[in-house]
Amino acid sequence: MNHQVVSREAWLEARRALMVKEKEHMRRGDELSAAQRALPWVRIDKHYQFDGPAGTLTLSDLFGGRSQLFVKHYMLSPGQQHHCVGCALEVDHVQGILTHMQHHDLSYVAIARAPIEEIEVLRQRMGWQFPFVSSYRSDFNYDFNVSFTPEQVRTKTAFYNFRECDPGLEDLSGDSVFYRDEDGQIFQTYAAFGRGCERFLGIYGFFDIAPKGRAEHGPHHSLGDWARPHDMYGEHGTVELTGRYHAQACTCAVHKA
Repeated sequence: MNHQVVSREAWLEARRALMVKEKEHMRRGDELSAAQRALPWVRIDKHYQFDGPAGTLTLSDLFGGRSQLFVKHYMLSPGQQHHCVGCALEVDHVQGILTHMQHHDLSYVAIARAPIEEIEVLRQRMGWQFPFVSSYRSDFNYDFNVSFTPEQVRTKTAFYNFRECDPGLEDLSGDSVFYRDEDGQIFQTYAAFGRGCERFLGIYGFFDIAPKGRAEHGPHHSLGDWARPHDMYGEHGTVELTGRYHAQACTCAVHKA
C-alpha cells in the first residue's frame, strides 16, 4: 500500500486533529440514538404464534420475562437451501454478548419463515445457541414487512425498508425492537432494514479503522464480496446479489439458469 509515512510527532498532531472529528461524530451519534429511542410506539394487538424446538410460543413468550426484545428477521424461506451471509454474520455477533443482553433486560431471538425443523438443522450446523424460532404458521413476517406474497414479488409491489419496491425474493432481512409493559401490552419501538442494520455488525468497527477498510471492491460492493457462513470460509463458493451463499459444487437452479 502506498501511504504517507511521517514522524511520531507529526502522527500525533494528525491524530489529535482527527480526534476532534471523532468526538463530534460520537456526540452526533448520541443525539441520533436518543432520537431513535424517542420514536413513537405502535401497540401490537394481534396474536402471533411461533414454533420453537420445544413447542409453540407467543410473542410475549419470546421476551423471556424481560421487558425488551430484539428480533432478528432472518432471511430463510421454507425449503431454502442457501442462507443469507449477511444474516449469518449478524447473528454470529450475538453469541458472546447474549448473557450481557439478557442481564440488561433485553432478550434476543431470530425469527424466520422456514419451518422449525429446517431452522434447527441450520442452527445446529452453525453451532448457534441463541433462540431461533419459526413464524411459518403466522402472519408475523408479512405484517412486519420482511416476507412477501408471490404476487407482490411478481408485480414488484412489496413494502420493504419503508417504501414500495421490488423485493426480488419472498423473504428479506431486518431487525425490530419491541417493549412489553407491566400490564403485558406489547409495542414495536424500532425497525431497521438494509444498511440500517449495519450498526449490529460490530466487525465493521474493526474493518473501518484497519488500513484496507472494508475492502468491498467485488461485484456486490457490500459484505457479499467477502463474508461467508463461518463454516464455509476456505470452501470457495459464490454469493448471489440477494446475499445467499452457494457452495462451489452447487447445481441448483440459480447456476443452471
